[in-house]
This record gives sequence, C-alpha cells and structure tokens, in this order.
Amino acid sequence: MRVISRFLQAHLGRFWLVAVYLFLYAPLVFLVVFSFNSTRQDGVFTGFSFRWYSALWADTRLVAGFFLSLKVALLTATLSAVLGAMAAFVLVRYERFRGRPIFVGLVNAPLVMPEVIIGLSLLLMMVAVQRTVGWPDRGMGTIVLGHTLLGMAYATVVIQSRLREMDRSIEEAAMDLGCRPLQVFFLVTLPSIAPAMVAAWLLTFTLSFDDVVISEFLSGPGVTTLPQVIFGYARRGINPSIYAAATLLIAVVSVGIMTYSVIMARAQRQRLREINAAVRAARESRSV
Repeated sequence: MRVISRFLQAHLGRFWLVAVYLFLYAPLVFLVVFSFNSTRQDGVFTGFSFRWYSALWADTRLVAGFFLSLKVALLTATLSAVLGAMAAFVLVRYERFRGRPIFVGLVNAPLVMPEVIIGLSLLLMMVAVQRTVGWPDRGMGTIVLGHTLLGMAYATVVIQSRLREMDRSIEEAAMDLGCRPLQVFFLVTLPSIAPAMVAAWLLTFTLSFDDVVISEFLSGPGVTTLPQVIFGYARRGINPSIYAAATLLIAVVSVGIMTYSVIMARAQRQRLREINAAVRAARESRSV
C-alpha cells in the first residue's frame, strides 16, 4: 500500500495533466489525420491522400468564406486593440470621473452576456437604424461592428492588466525631461504596452475568425463567413473538405502563436540583457 501511495503521489499529477491534454487535443489530432483520408468514411482510415485538400480549393463557398473571415478578423482585431487600449488607459489612469461605474459596466458587459443576446440586440438595432437612415446594410461591415463590440471587451482586460503593472516613474521622468503628455504616450507608454496590444490583437483575431453566433445574426444575403459555411455543411452531413479547412486553420493559428512566442521570448531576453547592462553600469559608476 505504501508503494502504491508513493507512486500515486509521484505520478498522479503528471497522469492527470496528460489525461487533460489528451481530452483537449485528441479530437484535433483525429481531425488532422482524417483530413488526409482517401475516402469519405468516418472513423476508418483507408489510405493517405490529398483528395480533400484539392476538393477544398475547388469549393468556392469555403474559399470565399475563408477570405471573408480573414478580412473581418483583421479589421476586428485592429479596431479592438485600438479601442481596448483607449478604454484601458481611461480606466487605469483616470480612476475618478463622472459615470465611471457605468463605463466599467458597459466595457465588461459583453464578457458575461450570451452571444445570442448580443447578436439579437445588434440585429434589432441595425434594422431600426437602416429603416431610419437607410444604412447600414447587413454584410461585412455589420459583422465587423458586432465582433468589435465583443473583442474590445477582451482587449481592454488584457491591456488594462499591463497598464496596472507598468512603472509610472518612467513616464514621470520623461515629462521631467521636457516631453509633452502626447509624446510620453507614444514614446514611453505605447512601447511598454505593445506586447499586451499584440496579445489582445491575436486573441480578438481568433475570437472573430471562429465566431458563428454573432455572424449569423449580422450577415446578409451572399455574405457568409467560413465558420458559417462549415456549420451549414455539418448540419447536412460531414464533408471531409471541412477537415482539410480546419487543418489549415489549425496550422495557421499554430504558426502565429509560435511566432508570437518566439518574438516575445527574444524581446524578454533583450530586456533582461539591457537591465543587467544598466545594473553593471550603475555599479561601475558607484565604484569609481
């Protein structure tokens, strides 16, 4: 019993970690493997083939949906990062202003509100505005607006945490040296929060690219994102071309995450080298 108890204490954590990772990623491995299946059979791998990748490029709906989702995600991520940075700056640097509780509630509401409610409310608002002023027509623009509403909330949380950790004495030193507030923001604050903005951009890009619910409410005739196309195919039966499309998405996202991790790791090492160099220089000046 003692041997079993020691074994469990030594290996239970690792076993649990492996089991969780298998539960999360085994379906993705299954999807990637069967994207190279030579036949349409599910659950039976009959041979290696690029057949479904060829069929993917021949499917105009999937290709058009991919490029539409890409454009929507790029615009959404950029708008969300910019607006999220502005909202985070206001919440962190201006802690007392009239209407702050309302502003905080409005920023955080999309985080806890079901996407069905967000999509339905935006649809009703868009229809009312269109009837009044004749704009906007439901399409790519309305999808971007809906995704930005959700993405801005996530971006604000990410950037806000970085702003709270930032040493404000650097900004004060820049102002003591003659910089104006706008110069301080662009020369000191913005470079310091740039990693958080990149992280927020990647997060909102992913959220926008794979969103279905809000896109369903805000898309118009002939405007269908890739997740909508895949969802429509899945309701009529699994098409192996979907496996190929999902595999390509996994590859693109994985490459993006690894690239970002490498860039951030190099930036962190460079920052540590600069700090160590500054410390050595300070010690040498004291010794002299």
